[in-house]
Amino acid sequence: MAFDSLSEKLQNVFKNLRSKGRLTEEDVKAALKEVKMALLEADVNFKVVKGFVKSVQERAVGQDVLNSLTPGQMVIKLVNEELVHLMGSETTELALKPSNEITVIMMCGLQGAGKTTTTAKIAGKLKKKGRKPLLAACDVYRPAAAEQLQINGQKQEVEVFTMGTNHKPVDIAKAAVEHAAGHGENVVILDTAGRLHVDEDMMAELQEIREQVEIDQTILVVDSMTGQDAVNVATSFHEKIGIDGVILTKLDGDTRGGAALSIKAVTGCPILYVGMGEKLSDLEQFYPDRMASRILGMGDVLTLIEKAEAEIDQDKAKEMEQKFRKAEFDFNDFLEQMEQMKKMGGIQSILSMMPGMGLPADLDVDDSMFQGVEAMIYSMTPEERGNPAIINPSRKRRIAKGAGVDIAEVNKLMKQYEQSKKMMKQMSGMLGGKGKRRGRFGGMPKLPFGF
Repeated sequence: MAFDSLSEKLQNVFKNLRSKGRLTEEDVKAALKEVKMALLEADVNFKVVKGFVKSVQERAVGQDVLNSLTPGQMVIKLVNEELVHLMGSETTELALKPSNEITVIMMCGLQGAGKTTTTAKIAGKLKKKGRKPLLAACDVYRPAAAEQLQINGQKQEVEVFTMGTNHKPVDIAKAAVEHAAGHGENVVILDTAGRLHVDEDMMAELQEIREQVEIDQTILVVDSMTGQDAVNVATSFHEKIGIDGVILTKLDGDTRGGAALSIKAVTGCPILYVGMGEKLSDLEQFYPDRMASRILGMGDVLTLIEKAEAEIDQDKAKEMEQKFRKAEFDFNDFLEQMEQMKKMGGIQSILSMMPGMGLPADLDVDDSMFQGVEAMIYSMTPEERGNPAIINPSRKRRIAKGAGVDIAEVNKLMKQYEQSKKMMKQMSGMLGGKGKRRGRFGGMPKLPFGF
């Protein structure tokens, strides 16, 4: 995630605070100096960092904090609260009219920010909420922009309105609203043209659409990987046309994440969603409190549960749980578990949201670690996948050859399978076989075979 490096540095600072027991005012100031440097290195706006540290320090050096039984934890609590405040405190939803009226949303942003893909992602989210969206291709300049929107619209099963490249964007926007009125659509999302940088022509075009079409929400899409440039872009758009909210894309990438911590404070505009991947389902509602928890290495269990509920077949999950309880799982179940993790964004995404599982920034943990294992399982016969006990040395040699791996890798997989089976039997005994769930969340996938 974007905040991995920042998260690691902050956790080191807090580790030192906890180890001290009693704190002095100098301890707090020294720790906050390190917090300040970590935030600046994450490309957070300098003025924002200055105000943030000042606010935390004013609260942290009070007698109530320094004389408390756990002053280190109190300081961490204050940092968490100020991070939440910095990012907006409350979750902001898209403002939609009643379903019998048409809501018009204008999407804007620079080229390369992922605006067209994000437009389709928003349409899919609204469709799941019972709305009937219409996507309008208003970018008449970028080659294949309308085609990209149509492809993504088909994947989301959402209609796309296009008039080609020989019409003015404002005329396409007007016609799209008229089309929606005649076909029962109640949300029109305008995918406007971007530019390589903010220029007068783009702003004039967006302003013309706002003047001639009743726009209910103007949403800016910015690339979080551009750091402070993203904040500058948001400021320019807000000053020239006015925006109601921001969507940050590529927050799953190798970026410092400063934009997420700066945009609300600098522009006053809330972050509505964050893009966490390339799939059309990889768009998350932005919760300031949950994001603060992730940054501080406290995990984000609520989002993890929501992902599990949205992506995992609950009947299959219950069936799988029964197999695990009885230690009857096989390699077919392993493949099913892998598929569930992929649907939820992959193993790194899952681990980043689990409390206490903050990963070092330089640790490469992703689904590629399963590719060799997957190849070994697919090199097994259906009978072997369903009954691993029959896999003898000669079968192992055939499996290794088919998967293109050393036989030691097959032996390692078999050993992990046996160890997991023993562990599941022990867990089943601890649960008393009565189906009690101690500390587990319904529908949450277990990491398979000790991985």
